[in-house]
Amino acid sequence: MKTLTIIAALFTITTTVVVAQSSTDDIDNREKLQLGFRGGLNYSNVYDAKGEQFNTDAKVGFVAGALVAIPIDKYIGLQPEILLSQKGFKGNGSILGSKYDFSRTTTYVDIPVQFLLKPSEFITLLAGPQFSYLINQKDVFSSSLVSYQQEQEFKQDNIRKNIFSAVCGIDINMKHFIISARANWDLQTNAGDGTSTTPRYKNVWYQATVGYKLYK
Repeated sequence: MKTLTIIAALFTITTTVVVAQSSTDDIDNREKLQLGFRGGLNYSNVYDAKGEQFNTDAKVGFVAGALVAIPIDKYIGLQPEILLSQKGFKGNGSILGSKYDFSRTTTYVDIPVQFLLKPSEFITLLAGPQFSYLINQKDVFSSSLVSYQQEQEFKQDNIRKNIFSAVCGIDINMKHFIISARANWDLQTNAGDGTSTTPRYKNVWYQATVGYKLYK
């Protein structure tokens, strides 16, 4: 929770500075094709977990990738992106009366296709569907009986690699620089086998990034 508070505070401070500095810029780039990249942090957790007495806490991970903003007109557009995005959670529970701690880190290729609403040059509102593909998972499980670390490629496990999600957010634009915030949530479960070590869940994550755009 402290990490989320820090991210929110930094975003608020940066946004205030960006808007103040941008107010003197009279160039409007809303009708230009924009290419760029952005990177930052995910604050992720899961919901709808169904493991035995399974409770989860959030984790912080990285996100980075490229984007293209395609204008339809001055006020609306499309922005597809391709991102390398790290998610996951921390949990605890019990197996046969023995307590355990569990940490899962998942790495996805996320491809959001966002619809843009551009009420001003400095503020862009975004929302749309997202396709995510799981490329790696790292689990760390520990209990009073055993501790092990495992890398999984899911060739044998019943885990969904292809997941559809939803995303919404805001971009603050200052010339070529952008400050972005997103809220994201899966629309499908991971389709796991339902055990306490592989609970069924959906990812939910909040994202704060900075980026750079070029105008065409």
